[in-house]
Amino acid sequence: MQWLKLYLRHRGVVAAAALGILSVFCLVLFLYGYPLEGVLYAALLTLLFSLPLVVADLCVSFRRWRDIMQAASDPAPQPEHLPSSGTPAEAAYAILAGKLMKQNTAERLECDRRQEDATEYYTLWAHQIKTPIAALRLILESEHPQCASEMKDELFRIEQYVEMALNYLRLNSASTDYVFRKYELDELVRSVVRKYARQFIRRKLRLNYRPMNISVLTDEKWLCFVLEQILSNALKYTSAGEISIYQEAPSTLVIQDTGMGIRPEDLPRVFEKGYTGLNGRTDKKSTGIGLYLCKRVCENLGHTIEISSQVGSGTKVSLRLERQSMKIE
Repeated sequence: MQWLKLYLRHRGVVAAAALGILSVFCLVLFLYGYPLEGVLYAALLTLLFSLPLVVADLCVSFRRWRDIMQAASDPAPQPEHLPSSGTPAEAAYAILAGKLMKQNTAERLECDRRQEDATEYYTLWAHQIKTPIAALRLILESEHPQCASEMKDELFRIEQYVEMALNYLRLNSASTDYVFRKYELDELVRSVVRKYARQFIRRKLRLNYRPMNISVLTDEKWLCFVLEQILSNALKYTSAGEISIYQEAPSTLVIQDTGMGIRPEDLPRVFEKGYTGLNGRTDKKSTGIGLYLCKRVCENLGHTIEISSQVGSGTKVSLRLERQSMKIE
């Protein structure tokens, strides 16, 4: 028991000194000719009178240790919640702990304020930048077809990055909201595929889509964000062949491509924040944020995401959409 070990370590010197004094007292009595029975009787009486004091000290020490541990288990302890101090050393530690708590509270409030300011700014920026993007899209309608097509693709990528930044802020916000309903998976997947139709045409990739007649309990906005990120990566790293979307097992959605694949040493780290691997170093525009966000969103939705891949043969992303235990943000 942790408490008993700490108690013996703290009171060990006092107990040893008391036993030493009692031993000297008994030895002196014995040397002066007192009968051994009388000496042992005196020692026994001394121990019996000391026993209630030891028990009382044990109880007081245990209660104080329990109160301190309960205060320590509080995720946000306050100085007024600290147990009352008994010894001068405990009083000094209580004063020090109170000052540290106040300092920590002040720093946490300042950090929250700065985070809130940054979130408000970038959210505003993301909404404001959509205005010139919409204006550019209108202007491009009147430009040369070939030039306009390339510019529209770049504009589409800008929109992707803006949406990713906005979702990143929402994901780390305490006010992230989820609306769970039953959705037809086919409808969600087709809406995402339509959004990337131009990319399929421009890259001359074939879409192998197999209808899925299943319903899933999820949040439409966030699941579509995950599907968009996966499909975007498949398009980015597939130069020829096809991208397949199909159902596997009762509630598993698979998006599989015939692209460059991922090295075995990179696979365990693809969901790490900022990790791009060899493919990311080849594509200088990769940020290493997309799959990290997909993992976070899937955890929050109660889904799981898995990736398997072979270099030169493509990548397979499996979304298990059956309900797992949700992660509370």
